[in-house]
Amino acid sequence: MAPAKNKLSVIFENDDFIALDKPSGMLSIPDRAMSEPSLKDMLDAKYGKIFPVHRLDRDTSGIILFAKNAEFHKYLSGLFEKHKVKKYYMGVVTGKPYPEQGEIEAPIAEHPVKKGLMVVHRSGKPSHTTYEVLRSHTAFSLVSFQLHTGRTHQIRVHAKHIGHPIACDPLYGTADPILLSKYKKGFKQSKYQDERPILNRLALHAYRLVFDDQGVIRDLQAPTPKEFEVLMTQLEKG
Repeated sequence: MAPAKNKLSVIFENDDFIALDKPSGMLSIPDRAMSEPSLKDMLDAKYGKIFPVHRLDRDTSGIILFAKNAEFHKYLSGLFEKHKVKKYYMGVVTGKPYPEQGEIEAPIAEHPVKKGLMVVHRSGKPSHTTYEVLRSHTAFSLVSFQLHTGRTHQIRVHAKHIGHPIACDPLYGTADPILLSKYKKGFKQSKYQDERPILNRLALHAYRLVFDDQGVIRDLQAPTPKEFEVLMTQLEKG
């Protein structure tokens, strides 16, 4: 389960930066309407002033960095801009990708009509993702992705491009929640209550960042979401 939205889940912290495990459904930074508290707001309240380095989509969970001072913010931002940060995600995708390891090199562009949607298009920006299947079932697989470029919605677009969109993705797949009764033979649900979805969020999680912290290699990792583990374990049981 994701951490409570009013509690900071700290992965690593020192005098220069803090790494957090952001829950799905929370904004990384305030939106234009300032409609709800963001992770940055919570950090500002605790530290006085914090500097966002990068972002995660609202519904993506996982590791995110904030700098504690302007100097280190400039340093970290430079690493991201120069692609010197190794970024790894894991996602539950529909079906079973084949081959189980591969490269996706497909240019990504903004959708010509639908605002906020991205598409694979020959006129788009070069986009490169590698992937590896970690656990698999005919219905869903748990896949590790590494980003080599940083396009908007890159993993979600590339997963759709190879025919295995991220589960519970309303933009590039289907928003339908995952019910075990639909995929697991002999599943028994109590007659006294409705079945609860085993997964009802965008199934994408930033789990690892590796970078050079001025001579110290930081390899920071966020734990696998419990719902991902439970889903795959239940499916593998048959």
